[in-house]
Amino acid sequence: MKILNLYCGIGGNRKLWGEDHEITAVEYKQEIADIYHDFFPNDKIVVADAHQYLLDHYKEFDFIWSSPPCPSHSRLNKTNGVGLTEKKYPEMSLYQEIIFLQNWFKGVYCVENVLSYYDPLIPPQNIEKHYWWANFLIASFKTGEDRGHNNRVNGLEKRKGFNLSEYNGIDKKKALRNCVEPELGKHILDCSLGLQRQQTLI
Repeated sequence: MKILNLYCGIGGNRKLWGEDHEITAVEYKQEIADIYHDFFPNDKIVVADAHQYLLDHYKEFDFIWSSPPCPSHSRLNKTNGVGLTEKKYPEMSLYQEIIFLQNWFKGVYCVENVLSYYDPLIPPQNIEKHYWWANFLIASFKTGEDRGHNNRVNGLEKRKGFNLSEYNGIDKKKALRNCVEPELGKHILDCSLGLQRQQTLI
């Protein structure tokens, strides 16, 4: 497939996808894009606004994965005192992309985000404590391990499978915490391939 991997970060969701697909990854921060490129040199990496790139290039792909920024939606905004000092509007680009893909994209897609502090405006699938909007059924899945978000960097590196010891000038903990679990990323790609095969047969 031709895959578009939006808001790719350092590539947690991508890690176990292998090399059988033609993958374009979009990341806004150059230093993060450089790390992604080091781990996945065969992918095309684009440093750009992923939200705009989707609008401009969606017709070029068979499968689109999007993981828009999550902090403005997170339940943490209303728990443990986090986010109580500064109120922000939820970033509605999340729902813009869902509605756009639902109505205009002819291929297979999924949009990922955290569990929100409000009732989702569009019903998602709930897999591994994350919301997923997709045009295919994502089978239930358990990583069998805690995501380890409270671990130190070396613990997160081990959990996510990335060694960032050679990189400086980035928030390593944040980059690792932003990674979708690699096993879950592979599971969702595998689920999407089922719909892709059905469309091919039709």
